[in-house]
Amino acid sequence: MYIFDMLHEIAGMLSPVPMLVMFASTALGIVFGVLPGLTATLAVALLSTITFRLSQETALIALIGAYVGAVYGASQSAILIGIPGTSAAAATVRDGHRLAKQGRGGEAIANATFASMIGTIFGLVVMMLVMPLMVRLALQFTSIEFFLLALFGVLICGSLTSEDMAAKGWIAGILGLLVSTVGIETIQGYNRFTFGVPELMGGIEFVPVILGAFAIPQIVRGLRDLDPQTAGRLEIGKLLPDFGFLRRCKALIARSGLIGVGIGSIPGVGEDIAAWASYDAAKRADDDPDSFGQGNMRGVIAPEVAANSCIGGAIIPVLTLAVPGSPPAAMLLGAMWLHGLRPGPMLASENPEIIAQIGAYLFWGAIAICVCGLILVRLTVLALRVPASIFLPMVAVVSVLGSYALGLNTFNVMLMFAFGAVAYLLEEMKYPVAPLVIGLILGNMADVGLRRALLTTQGDVLAFLERPVALVFLGLILLSLFGRAGWLKGLIGAGRRRIGMRPRSSGK
Repeated sequence: MYIFDMLHEIAGMLSPVPMLVMFASTALGIVFGVLPGLTATLAVALLSTITFRLSQETALIALIGAYVGAVYGASQSAILIGIPGTSAAAATVRDGHRLAKQGRGGEAIANATFASMIGTIFGLVVMMLVMPLMVRLALQFTSIEFFLLALFGVLICGSLTSEDMAAKGWIAGILGLLVSTVGIETIQGYNRFTFGVPELMGGIEFVPVILGAFAIPQIVRGLRDLDPQTAGRLEIGKLLPDFGFLRRCKALIARSGLIGVGIGSIPGVGEDIAAWASYDAAKRADDDPDSFGQGNMRGVIAPEVAANSCIGGAIIPVLTLAVPGSPPAAMLLGAMWLHGLRPGPMLASENPEIIAQIGAYLFWGAIAICVCGLILVRLTVLALRVPASIFLPMVAVVSVLGSYALGLNTFNVMLMFAFGAVAYLLEEMKYPVAPLVIGLILGNMADVGLRRALLTTQGDVLAFLERPVALVFLGLILLSLFGRAGWLKGLIGAGRRRIGMRPRSSGK
């Protein structure tokens, strides 16, 4: 049903204004992806403040376009200069930059562009096929399931994004849960942790936290580790994809797409783990695994397909359960709240057209990255020559303006810098920031779900063992706590060690 509705929405977008917004926002997203330090999460966060007063439809088109464009755009800098714009593109560096050194940079970028387009559409198709089942499943959720889902999301995100100990990720997630309790609680109206500060009575605003957590550490590290020799001489060559080679990679593309969608649907994990898992799987399955890291084109296609198919996977839990599948999807969820949408089990009933519309936006976003990606390559070279000492302070200014624009409140700017300082210190101590953000998002769901469940059952915790879905989540939580669900992180770590890369955080 959703696929036919989506086809109708795709045709309905064929008018000048939606197309202009989509292509412009995708181009902006590509720029954010290309420039190291400007992530997909930051692109969606900044754009959500700019589009706050636009119509719901226009804002969602812009946000989806920027999301898709930023995830793809990082591949261009990864191939051209060997510096990934995001951690997801770190997997593309190994073979993509080698190909550029061999004079095949244009071919690598063109193949990566088409692979990204295919991956986005693959994730979109799976999303549309899975969505009816997920909607029916979500309607069966009670407060017990929502509490356990939120807890599982924080724990699994902490397990998979921590560089060394899973406990560090859990601590960051619990910190996010604690921050989410600030303000007037929703059941009995008590003030919690406001300390007499009136601005805290409404709770912690989401956008300043996201901007602080992801922008400030990137800006500080970018300026601290400034390298004037980064740009150098960039070679592109002919921008011609090898369609015959792409056809021969059907199995690789299908496997990478499934990996991306599957990992994307795990709360809070993100595109970087999807890209690394796909790269490792492609290397394992290849007839000549030793050629990976030496300029194998499959090492470019696999992570790009997975990273972009991850977008569709990450949006599935956003729309059906109000649980983000990745940090950029978390910002998209917050932006949807800002524009009056209520993602979750009732979204399909309250806004029956929205799922098909988002599917259409993803489709045109995929087309836009193919068109804009190839057109902007020459400009990418110029953009990569802009010193970080110029564009990073510009990002700081835009972040401040974005935080202030949300309610015209200087308190939000102070919140942004406060959480930026906390996030920077956490990352310096190897604590991941993504679980903190996921904890902040899911905190209200966990808090309200637990207390409503206990009120409904009159404090009987054994009721948590009487519902099949609740038992599934309890099993997943136990697996996360005892490390059995850490197989994926182990797979990624092994892949990184084999190709000589230092583990990276997932702050996208």
